[in-house]
Amino acid sequence: MKNLTNKIDFIYLFDVQDGNPNGDPDAGNLPRVDAETGMGLVTDVCLKRKVRNYVQVAKQCAQGYDIFIKEKAVLNTLIDQSYEDDRVKNADKNKQISCAREVMCEKYYDVRTFGAVMSTGKNAGQVRGPIQLTFARSIDPIAPLEHSITRIAVATEAEAEKQSGENHTMGRKSTVPYGLYCCHGFISANLANQTGFSTDDLDLFIEALKNMFDNDHSASRGLMSAQKLILFRHDSELGNAPANKLFDLVTIERKEGVEVPRSFNDYNVSINRQQLPEGVTIEEIL
Repeated sequence: MKNLTNKIDFIYLFDVQDGNPNGDPDAGNLPRVDAETGMGLVTDVCLKRKVRNYVQVAKQCAQGYDIFIKEKAVLNTLIDQSYEDDRVKNADKNKQISCAREVMCEKYYDVRTFGAVMSTGKNAGQVRGPIQLTFARSIDPIAPLEHSITRIAVATEAEAEKQSGENHTMGRKSTVPYGLYCCHGFISANLANQTGFSTDDLDLFIEALKNMFDNDHSASRGLMSAQKLILFRHDSELGNAPANKLFDLVTIERKEGVEVPRSFNDYNVSINRQQLPEGVTIEEIL
């Protein structure tokens, strides 16, 4: 496994059609939205969850690719298990935390990728992950909709006795007709070398971004698809240009004559390569 030697910044575009990409529990699970602008939001936590789920399925918890933050995981138990490793047992008492931290990074893909706080059980310290994501924000304002739905089946005999004729159980479903979302990401080579995040791990992360929606379909999410991934690779560990200046080189706008976008084909994505700083290369994926 090779260490990362280059800083990477990236733009990730994905869209949703007739689905709820990220419900807000504080708003009745309606799609998240910026109240001032009407732009849709998807949290970084939501996207990381999908990456974790993809890695868990793709690698089947193979050695070095287990997932720390997963459904029904008892985190303190997993942290305590790191102290059963011989490196931790045989370490000086003042070095056990750093050794346990190293064990957790080696065992769990998401720890060495996104970081984790592991001081809630037997202290394994904290890890700053080399990959950080922003909230994804829609390119145009979204129009969250609520739909009435019915259920003809019942849960109990008592409900069946009360139900007569067309008296069905009513429910609600929230969707976005269409939204194109943009997320910005940052990959630190310096932090990657601290956690053991390798070039192989990076390839797996890119694979997850490309395919994670195809392994996460549900009736509530509608049609979610990865549309474009643009990598800005620096030729140094600390980077050759500020990330925001690189992101400004990418323009995403509706095509002429499109008033209400309903597909990715309604947008133009262009990159101003002439203004690309020296020492930075661009790679378009998807």
